[in-house]
Amino acid sequence: MAAAMWPMDAIMEFYDYMMTNADPRTSDWLLMSSPVPTLAMSAMYLLIIKFGQSYMKDRKPFELKYVLIVYNMFVVALNGYIAYELIRNIIAEKMSLWCAPVNQDPTNENSLRLAKGVWWFYFSKCIEFLDTLFFVLRKKDNQVTFLHLYHHSTMFPLWWMGTRWAPGGQSCYSAAINSCIHVIMYSYYMLAALGPRVRPYLWWKRYLTQLQLAQFFFVLFTTSTAVYEVRAGNCNFFEWMGWANITYMVTMIALFMNFYIRSYVAKNAAKNAAKNAKKQK
Repeated sequence: MAAAMWPMDAIMEFYDYMMTNADPRTSDWLLMSSPVPTLAMSAMYLLIIKFGQSYMKDRKPFELKYVLIVYNMFVVALNGYIAYELIRNIIAEKMSLWCAPVNQDPTNENSLRLAKGVWWFYFSKCIEFLDTLFFVLRKKDNQVTFLHLYHHSTMFPLWWMGTRWAPGGQSCYSAAINSCIHVIMYSYYMLAALGPRVRPYLWWKRYLTQLQLAQFFFVLFTTSTAVYEVRAGNCNFFEWMGWANITYMVTMIALFMNFYIRSYVAKNAAKNAAKNAKKQK
């Protein structure tokens, strides 16, 4: 029986060890005491989407124009607030871009505001689950891709770890740049929700994808320099978190590059080939 229980004992021992190294400032914040609620909500998100698609299969799509406008305006405002808080306090703390340790001093106002900004960034990933639900209700199943589900279902639990262990320091750069990108992205979605009259002015969707790719390369670069500095003994940050972020960025770059090539490069090549064939006739 003892041998059979060993794997669970080992998992619990590792969990206890990790929690002793967690940031004490965030321990009693909403959803922070345990990873279970976050993991359960992420699993529930995937189940709701799966059953929602089945439920909507033989039903008419919902008209959610005004809901989408209000929702996207709210997400723009939230990400704008998060970006402001993070960038302002990164500057105030004079954090190094190459590697920035977490300042856990509970009396430091700047570091506490950074921690709160990271928590709001984490919580915004729960709010953004609604993106997919709106796709399902509008029967935009072509938008519910593997990339979309992978990104939405992983960001929430990953940033639970970020908020629990490193709500400050190097992790703030990822959150800050992603919030800036989301201000632009959800502004685009808000304008698109206004209807066909606005869509001719939304020619810049391709460049939005390029911005998203640029952020992943930026985060990959800054995280790699941080891991190097940690291994060189020049910075006190979580090396395991750095490697986890590097791995995640590689997957995001691969998936977004695949999306970009299929959506823009391949389509443009096909259009040009069709034009050339028409000219030759």
